[in-house]
Amino acid sequence: MKYSGIGGQAVMEGIMMRNGDRYSVGVRRPDGEIEVKVEPYRGVLTNQTLMKIPIIRGVAAFVDSLVIGIRSLMYSATFYDDEEEEKRKAESMTREEKEAYDAKKAREDKAFLTGTLFFSIVLAVAVFMVLPYFLTTLLERAVSTRWVLNLFESVIRVVIFLGYLFLVSRAKDIQRTFEYHGAEHKCINCIEHGLELNVENVLKSSREHKRCGTSFLFFVIIVSAVFLMFIQTDSHVLRIVYRILLVPVIAGVSYEIIRLAGKSDNFFVNLLSMPGLALQRLTTKEPDESEAEVAISAVEAVFDWKAWQAENL
Repeated sequence: MKYSGIGGQAVMEGIMMRNGDRYSVGVRRPDGEIEVKVEPYRGVLTNQTLMKIPIIRGVAAFVDSLVIGIRSLMYSATFYDDEEEEKRKAESMTREEKEAYDAKKAREDKAFLTGTLFFSIVLAVAVFMVLPYFLTTLLERAVSTRWVLNLFESVIRVVIFLGYLFLVSRAKDIQRTFEYHGAEHKCINCIEHGLELNVENVLKSSREHKRCGTSFLFFVIIVSAVFLMFIQTDSHVLRIVYRILLVPVIAGVSYEIIRLAGKSDNFFVNLLSMPGLALQRLTTKEPDESEAEVAISAVEAVFDWKAWQAENL
């Protein structure tokens, strides 16, 4: 298996695929047709020298994935809004009104994207970093050793993470999204294993991939446990501050591990990747042919898989 560099995300009735400075969003419209949009993307960190520095590039990649992910979700959701009402509004507008409406909508979308991004990061830090700490403080009277308390905190963090994945995976409304997630993985595996990108080959490929976001979150949990073992202070305020300040570093280190896993078939790396691959059984489902078609369309919009295979396999 070779590293292709492409990656993606499931969205509402579709898939986003990113390759370098472009990304595509393929969506199965309500009328059954496939709509594919391709957009350029300039990362939050444009300095190429900084992008070569480990951990720093990981933090930038994490933010980029959040921005593109939210944009793609917003775009896919537009196909399932009240389209008839939007069409009637547009038809009744003059050219100037339409331009003003589009400009206003663009500003609103940008504000919504910024707010959603900020809220997502704050919520994630609160639930996965701060909440486990506060729950651990309840044990301080019974356990006085700091590293044991940090171990309990890590266990609580794992339990919250696994509980979240389990509850989300049981929701019926999310099942099709997980099927598209499986189709995304299958497309990448199909390409990286040298197979022609078609529905038949995609469906028989694995729905597990070492560069998945689920695996990334698993490594975030593990890396945070290691880092927090070194926080030895009696101040509750400083403990919380350190946990918040360490979030970018933890994300950066986790990215480097995922990046290494995607490029290596080393036995130790594969062993390290196994828990994350197992968790993907919760966040991916087997797609059908129509979902595989959407995934293929999204891939081919931004990635010349035939040329890549000719050069690398």
